[in-house]
Amino acid sequence: QVQLVESGGGLVQPGESLTLSCTASGNIGAVYVMGWYRQAPGKEREFVSKITDVTKDGTTYYADSVQGRFTISRDKAKNTVFLQMNSLKPEDTAVYYCNADLYDYDTYARRILWGQGTQVTVSS
Repeated sequence: QVQLVESGGGLVQPGESLTLSCTASGNIGAVYVMGWYRQAPGKEREFVSKITDVTKDGTTYYADSVQGRFTISRDKAKNTVFLQMNSLKPEDTAVYYCNADLYDYDTYARRILWGQGTQVTVSS
């Protein structure tokens, strides 16, 4: 079964750092895009960052609100992406969801997957 597994959330103080990871596992072919979205209480889910062509060179994209503070990277061999979050602010508090656009050999289809979400809380 192809799935996304996230880890790394937690409670930190403003200005501190946290790293999230997401691994795509199962009978996977090409991974076209992997990235992160977040949803704060009472708000819609929003884009945070993504990396394209995960198994090749990769191009990164960031929301304006995290540009310069967050860095997305990947481990091509393990189909894993990381989100290094520095200088965290209270407004970064949200549930962070991993997202992937990949080829699933179990279904022989290209699919969009979501992880289960991991809570990030920034508070003093």
